[in-house]
Amino acid sequence: MTFKISRRTLLAGSAALGAALSTVSIPALAQEPVTLKLSAVFSEQDIRAGMVKMFAEELQDGFKVEPFYGGTLFKQGTELVALQRGNLQMGNIAPQDIAKQVPEWSVLTSAYLFRDAAHVRAFFASDVGAEFKKMAEDKAGVYILGPTYFGARQVGLKSDKKINTPADLSGVKLRMPGGDAWQFLGEALGANPVPMAYAEVYTGLQTGAIDGQDNPLPNVKNMKFYEVMSQIVMTSHLIGYDLLTISAETWKSLSPEQQAKVQAAADKAMQWSEEQHLAQEKTLVDEFKAAGLQIYEPDIAAFRSFAQEKYLASDLAQSWPEGILEKVAAL
Repeated sequence: MTFKISRRTLLAGSAALGAALSTVSIPALAQEPVTLKLSAVFSEQDIRAGMVKMFAEELQDGFKVEPFYGGTLFKQGTELVALQRGNLQMGNIAPQDIAKQVPEWSVLTSAYLFRDAAHVRAFFASDVGAEFKKMAEDKAGVYILGPTYFGARQVGLKSDKKINTPADLSGVKLRMPGGDAWQFLGEALGANPVPMAYAEVYTGLQTGAIDGQDNPLPNVKNMKFYEVMSQIVMTSHLIGYDLLTISAETWKSLSPEQQAKVQAAADKAMQWSEEQHLAQEKTLVDEFKAAGLQIYEPDIAAFRSFAQEKYLASDLAQSWPEGILEKVAAL
């Protein structure tokens, strides 16, 4: 038997096939990956750049993480606004930047609040930490994946004047990042705070525009500040951490499965980074001593008492949730 296919039949069949294909959904794996532009102020040589690389590798199936280091995409302190405006999807931002918009957060930037890296991690994993994360999401439009520890902050000075109490820092031009919370921290140490961008600190020390700076030892190593300093005063006045954040709008656009994947990748990378920083802090004291720097511990009790009195008497403390200091100390 012979079948003849007319042109009309062929066209009708093609149309039917096209209609059928149009109803078939494209598999999720064929979809375009979710692009996450991430801005950070630290350099590409920083341990935290390794953290970002690990984070990106964990998300390579379904996401495309595009990191920008050294404040090249957005300058220090401007990342939060970029996240809010939709110009940026992710940022490693300072809690001080959130405190500018959410006054309650200023307590998390105060001197001698946290004991160590584990204490910071325990806080953000606690119920009270969840309340602060919710504040940041509701009032600042960012979802916090977690804290990125980068070391206890120490005072580094160009001069060799011995520092034992806050009174010894009177008149010392101490570089601090811009913003009220950072500047007040400098005052709470007894110094004369001077706002200056992170990338300008080396030249500032070299030229005498500033007398000193405060940073964790790994940062001093990465940025080579030790080359233009004579001493490091181990005040340990602030447990240094930033926050790996994603814009609330971007976070809400992800499916529950995608959110879980991003959070798991962040947790793994942040834990690795914390371990690397803690290990490096242990070795850098001897390394800096070998380079000729004086390194010693001042009267920590005097610094703690002076700083806490300054904070409690300040306008900043007026916005702190009732009982927050006791809650944090109990963790």
